[in-house]
Parts: sequence; structure tokens; C-alpha cells
Amino acid sequence: MKGIIVAGGQGTRLRPLTLAVNKHLLPIFDKPLVYYPLSVLMFAGIREVAVMCTPQDRPQFEKVLGNGRQWGMVFTYLEQDHARGVGEVFLLGRDFIDRAPVCVILGDNVFYGHGFPEQLQAAGAQPAGAQLFAYPVADPRDFGVVEFDVDGQAVSLEEKPAHPKSRYAVTGLYFYDTQVCDLAQDLAPSARGELEITTVNQSYLRLGQLQVTELGRGTFWMDAGTHQSLLEASQFVQTLQERQGFVISAPEEIAWRKSFISTDQLRKLGVAMAGNRYGQYLCSVAQRAASLS
Repeated sequence: MKGIIVAGGQGTRLRPLTLAVNKHLLPIFDKPLVYYPLSVLMFAGIREVAVMCTPQDRPQFEKVLGNGRQWGMVFTYLEQDHARGVGEVFLLGRDFIDRAPVCVILGDNVFYGHGFPEQLQAAGAQPAGAQLFAYPVADPRDFGVVEFDVDGQAVSLEEKPAHPKSRYAVTGLYFYDTQVCDLAQDLAPSARGELEITTVNQSYLRLGQLQVTELGRGTFWMDAGTHQSLLEASQFVQTLQERQGFVISAPEEIAWRKSFISTDQLRKLGVAMAGNRYGQYLCSVAQRAASLS
């Protein structure tokens, strides 16, 4: 399975913060926002990842993420010159996907929860169809919304409806089988003028090949696309890390735990940042691992 991080757009909701810096490179406490969706892909066992971004922002992403080798991965960059909607990912990324299963994640989404990595692995192991995740929100009008029947099966999907049929938002995390590019090849702009990923999901729903899983109360999900949500996500990460003494969504540690890199490689990555708590944490993980080997 391959992965794509959607990190284009102008970040207009976050101006003036985004006048010079892409929103996906803004900090969520101690690491760039893009680290969080990247970590989701890594937990799913995905090592080949494309980042869809604007041509002007590509050098910044390459400086932050590189080619992925430091984490035992391979990164590709897809350029989206104008924001035409999330659904364009299947047109720009067709050659990258190359009829492989693919997981698409929005670059401003933050996930955390007990058992969530296991859910990711299960979604990635599905042989056919599409897998989405739903999350209850107070005001679903700013999201794609899924409606369930009495048996918990998805029966409708709408993009940012004025009158939502449920309070379940579709999170920005999507797993697809090998037919997704074919289903998306004739996408036309919606009434909003965008190529909607919801339209692709509706195609799977009509085929009877869509599964939507509700994320439980023990899972944290946030679309960190506004000033308030950016701050709330940072405060959540800070509180969790300082109380429990570990770092969440650190690609270096995840790469080591997934055996993408060795303990010595993890140590070297930590030493390179040993002047701060993030690097010191990586060094301590590597030291404990070495003492147990």
C-alpha cells in the first residue's frame, strides 16, 4: 500500500500565519503539523509516500522531510499548482499510485488514540473497497457528513451540508483499493467548484464497497486548520507528552518501532537534535533499547 499526504492550498483560514509558511509546516507543539499525518501512514505500515503540495512550497517540504531515507522510507512530491479540491489527488497521483492500494490523508489532520494503530493496520489489510472513519462533532456543517442506518451501515455521504443528516464527520483519512483512480478519472467540479473526494466515496457507496468505522471516545481527532484548532491541538499534545513522558507522532521513533531503521540509526537521529527535549527523548529510547539487546 502507498500513502499520499494532501498538503496543498493557501491556508487562507490561518492567515497571516501562512503568508510565508505553508500551514502544514506550522508547529503543533514540538513538531511540524505534517509529522502527524505522516505518522498515521507509518503506523499503517506504509513506507512509500507522496506529498501533494504547491510548487512554491515544495522546497520547504523537501527541507523538512527530505527523501524519507532517514526514516527508512521513500518520499515523492506531487505539485498542485492550483487548489482544485482533494479529489484531484487521484489525477495528479495516478502514476504514483500505479494501481496499488492507497491511503490518502489530509495534511492538517491530527489523530491519537489507544488501539488506533491496530485500526489502521486492519484498514490497510482490506482486500477490496474503501474504508473511512467517522467522528462525532458538535457542528458537522464544515465537514463531509456520513449518515448511518439502524445497523450502523453508511447510507449517505454529503460534503459540508447546510442541514446535516447526522453529527458524524468523515475524517480526512481514506483507504482505497486498486480501482480508485478509475472511479475518479471522470470527476467533475461540484457546485463549490471543486473536485470532491466525497464524490469518490459516494461511488464506493453505490457499489456497496464502502465501510465507515466510527472512532470511539478514546480517540482524539482534529482538523487543525484554524487558529483555534491549531492551538487546541498543540495544547493537547503538550499536556499528553508532559504528563506521560513520551513523544507522540515522532517519525523517528515510529520508524524504529516498525523496524524501518535500526537502533543505531535512531540514536544518530536523536544525537543530531540532542540540544532539545525532542532529540533527548529519541536518545533515551535508543539507549533503553540498546541496554535490553
